[in-house]
Amino acid sequence: MADSIVARVGQHARQWPERPAILFGDATLTYGRLYADIERFARALSRVGLHEGERVGLFLENRPEFATAYLGAHLAGGVVTLINTQYRQMELSHILTDAAVSVCVTSPAGARELQPLTAPALRLLVIVGEPDGVASVPVVTYEDFMRSGEAENAAIILQPPQPDAPAIIGYTSGTTGRAKGALLLHRNLMANITAITTAWRWTSADRLLLVLPLFHAHGLLVGLNGTLFTGASVVLRRRFDALEALAAIMDDGAISMFFGVPTMYGRLVAEAERTGAPARPLRLFVSGSAPLSPDLFAQFERRFGQRILERYGMTETGMNLTNPYDGERRAGTVGGPFPGQEARVVHSSDRHILPAGEIGEIEVRGPHVFAGYINRPDATADAFTEGGWFKTGDLGWVSSDEYYTITGRARELIISGGYNVYPREVEDTLAAHPAVAEVAVLGAADADLGEQVVAVVVAALGATPRAEELIAFCRERLASYKKPRQVYFVDSLPRNALGKVQKHLLSAQIAKGAISADGAS
Repeated sequence: MADSIVARVGQHARQWPERPAILFGDATLTYGRLYADIERFARALSRVGLHEGERVGLFLENRPEFATAYLGAHLAGGVVTLINTQYRQMELSHILTDAAVSVCVTSPAGARELQPLTAPALRLLVIVGEPDGVASVPVVTYEDFMRSGEAENAAIILQPPQPDAPAIIGYTSGTTGRAKGALLLHRNLMANITAITTAWRWTSADRLLLVLPLFHAHGLLVGLNGTLFTGASVVLRRRFDALEALAAIMDDGAISMFFGVPTMYGRLVAEAERTGAPARPLRLFVSGSAPLSPDLFAQFERRFGQRILERYGMTETGMNLTNPYDGERRAGTVGGPFPGQEARVVHSSDRHILPAGEIGEIEVRGPHVFAGYINRPDATADAFTEGGWFKTGDLGWVSSDEYYTITGRARELIISGGYNVYPREVEDTLAAHPAVAEVAVLGAADADLGEQVVAVVVAALGATPRAEELIAFCRERLASYKKPRQVYFVDSLPRNALGKVQKHLLSAQIAKGAISADGAS
């Protein structure tokens, strides 16, 4: 029995060598070709001295080479570290150092971001494309790297990873401190994708349109893993474009599934309305990574003739809760636990289980839950309660018939366009600007993005910063989606008796128009 995704791909390659695995532009990668490329990449890693458990960073946009490197690293015994392609030097430096990344696969643009950094463990950059600068570590093109892994050049025995071996490090964080690396084992990935594919009736006959980034849990742990686990096919796109996605969905018989975030669904509805495209329901539309509003849920059903299946997951666990495939897909809810998994709602303080209808913190338990945070035993211990329950940090309630509703984020997380934005990180960046004395960052409702990032700033004495200046300051230092889209200037921030900024008062003032934005981007 295959105990890893890469072992599954090997099985499919032997059984269905000519079956399409990944379709990308005009190219088709069959299962036979994909597994051959995975083996070449794994041999190449072994030839450069990668040892079992060493980290291989993937700082790469959506393309077939991502899948090859992801599974090739696993076949070589490596641990994949996922790196958001929008990250910039401050974020990259932390992740490369914290995870002790040895080899990083990236693009020429990614290499330019990495070149000035000092990362003690990093010893090789593999560039998908042509290098266009001088790097501080050795560089090899992806093509040359793959040639070094040809079977005739490397008599290396490759063994699929064991279930308890580490597989992936995904970075996440709360509202304080630096991003934490969540370690998932191969058995975590297999348990979760088995549950997902069972719940959603995913089979080898499916074809998924995948526009979600592969560095994200939604794109990789669900979209790509599910496709390769079942022997299905994926139509992979570099990014989401509403018109292109709508055309693919309307192409009768080509696509059976689409996964997206609410922002994407809103744009699909708008594009369908604009073009008058005929509605064609797929076998399955899935939404996640941010709350799907009941209004958008209803709009989509009216336009496409199908109810979206909303689910709930996170980096540390993969997927936790899902609306049913058969049965009521209830607007505003994320359904119940996947097969073989558990969930409950507890009081945030004493952790006692709350009855149906009462809001508390959601906890989950099961074989899909991660092993812990690397280098952070304190954070790992704090994340679990007695009996192995993982504290998600999300607030919600469960109905008497086991439908969960997420009501808020216990850690003040902002979700903008499906991406997580942690206020503390943006606040720390803005606080470094000489014209800023104090700052509070919070989320504000946005019809397109779900939430937009806004900053409330107290200017330094004698300074008169402009909104555009502060937004540009963030854009240069952080991923673009983290920058404030609006900046408000106030004389002081409201604080409680202990000096903590009362962000709920700021949110209320913004909603009432009591303070007005100085700029937007």
